[in-house]
Parts: sequence; C-alpha cells; structure tokens
Amino acid sequence: MPFFKVKELTSTQALEGVSRRAVYLDQVMLTFFDFAPHSIVPMHKHPHEQITFIIEGKMEFTLGDEIRVLEEGEGVTIPPNVEHGAKVLHLPTKAIDAWHPPREDYR
Repeated sequence: MPFFKVKELTSTQALEGVSRRAVYLDQVMLTFFDFAPHSIVPMHKHPHEQITFIIEGKMEFTLGDEIRVLEEGEGVTIPPNVEHGAKVLHLPTKAIDAWHPPREDYR
C-alpha cells in the first residue's frame, strides 16, 4: 500500500473514547488517533521510540515526572521505556504518532 488515505485505513477502538488508524513499513509506523473530550491514556511504557504530534485540540501529557499541555502544532518525543500518559482536555483532539520499530499490536 504505497499510497493511502487516512479515512480509508481501518479504524480500531484503542481505549474508551480513543480510535486509531495505522500505516506502516518494516521499520517505521504512523498512527492517527482521534480522542473524545476527557478521554484518558493511562500511564504506560513500551520498548518503542515514539513521537507524538498534536494536529487538533489539546491534551495534558505526562512524560516521566514532567506534565505539559500540548496544543495544535506541538509534540513530544518519547524514548523507549519511559512512562507516559495523557488526559484529553475539553476539545476533541487528533494526534499523529510515529513509531520505531512498528508496534506489532497496532498492525
């Protein structure tokens, strides 16, 4: 699938109020997330490198001991095995995550 349209990728409910679409190659993956207002991504960690970029809305993001509010046009880099989580604020929010290596559980 060298060309794609995000709206045509299969949507999966990742968590309550959170849906995910994914596109990937052997060594890299992008996920497109839609978050309902007030949805929560619990604190967790994984062996993957991750970059999160907010394309719409606003979320409170926790990375290790640091908490920041991320808005449209802002992002965060997440090293492997660092705990992180998020609380979506009062707006529907959209984000793109880049992954290396791709997450097998998201394929």
